[in-house]
Amino acid sequence: MPKSERIVRLNYHWPEIQLNIWLIVVLSGSATCLGIFAWFMTVQSQMDLGTPWLFPFMVVSSALGVFFIFLVLGLIARRLLLPGILILGSFILFVLWLTGLIETALQLYGVVGNVNDNCQIYVTDNVSRGNNIDTLAWLTQLTICNCWKTAFAFEVVNCVFYIWMIVMSWQVHRDFYR
Repeated sequence: MPKSERIVRLNYHWPEIQLNIWLIVVLSGSATCLGIFAWFMTVQSQMDLGTPWLFPFMVVSSALGVFFIFLVLGLIARRLLLPGILILGSFILFVLWLTGLIETALQLYGVVGNVNDNCQIYVTDNVSRGNNIDTLAWLTQLTICNCWKTAFAFEVVNCVFYIWMIVMSWQVHRDFYR
């Protein structure tokens, strides 16, 4: 390679602990929601019910979140992680997760869907015990109720963490030019 064609490698200084915490939390949230909404789709199919748009939407959003984390890990390994990639990817995923969060909130706490009230009335306040099919059905219903609440919680966490990554990436970018 001629001397005039030197490769210039930009070295951004990422806060390692914050980046690692972000990676672990977002990967956990994405993988959990991926499993929950995929299971919801299976339940709907098994019961011969239609699948609400939220379920495949969140499966795709969660899968994109997992893919994004592995992309970031690959870029970190090659020392090619740029703030712009994280800002753009985090913004896109934030919008997707916020959309899912709003719809999940409407289904969980809204006037029409109100899964939370139905869970309280028909499951939590109607405990079944013993070695019988009713107890097994109750445990399945309780699992579905808890999965809704878990998905909602992880959607909130992931939305906050995507905003955090946008801010952190902007700070890394800004500090590079100081």
